[in-house]
Amino acid sequence: MSARQLKLHRYPADQRSAPRPLFFVHGGYSNSRLWEENFIPYFQAKGYDCLAVDLSGHGESGGREELDSLGLADFAEDVRDALGSVDEVPILIAHSMGCLVLQHYLASQREPHAAAVAFLAPVPPSGTLGSVNRLAISHPAFFEELPRAVSGQFGPRTLEVMAAVYFSPQMRKEDTLKYLPMLEEESDHAVAEMVMNPLPLFSRRPRIPALVMGGSADAVFPASMLHFTAGIWNAERIVIEGAGHMLMLDPQWPEAVTELRGWIERLD
Repeated sequence: MSARQLKLHRYPADQRSAPRPLFFVHGGYSNSRLWEENFIPYFQAKGYDCLAVDLSGHGESGGREELDSLGLADFAEDVRDALGSVDEVPILIAHSMGCLVLQHYLASQREPHAAAVAFLAPVPPSGTLGSVNRLAISHPAFFEELPRAVSGQFGPRTLEVMAAVYFSPQMRKEDTLKYLPMLEEESDHAVAEMVMNPLPLFSRRPRIPALVMGGSADAVFPASMLHFTAGIWNAERIVIEGAGHMLMLDPQWPEAVTELRGWIERLD
């Protein structure tokens, strides 16, 4: 068990009516606040108990001083430890890098504590190298502006570049200004793993229902890449028209969360 102090946020339903809780895992350069804006309040109002973990070195969890040494397996251990305090078997929901973290967790456990899993804007099984190459051509300033963004330096050029990469083209400037401060530093180790070896060959994968969802305007991992993750997990695939990488924050989030809820309800 990790010695790092994990923060597991609990959000009880307004009036519990759903059969299972939902467990959210954030992506890279972020923390659980991304879920708190829209998705968690929506599901609370629909009768779902919700939980969201800050992975080590992120948000309110410990481990900031060792962040750069932490990898995907460490974050998967965080998920295992956090789920150890969840009595009911939940539905797991992850975004971007968090999808890789969940895949490491699910494949490493003989009996994972999960009834189903939803991967939102997942890192493809081949890793991020293709994305890095595409962004170097389409948004070459991104790699210069990302360090400024995660350190809280939001000049006009930084805002323009980060908005073009992460958000829907329909995102309002005032919302970009609201959401970009949620970005934070990411582990150098985890970033390198995602480029070179994101999903080593696993001996087993649980046969649980799975969903893969992405936005048609995702500049980080295009919707055309979704079928690779869907194929591995025999997952249903949903594309949200006009949405970017940040499905839970984009103007299209109501459609994304409605589709996600529909899939969850079809599980019963």
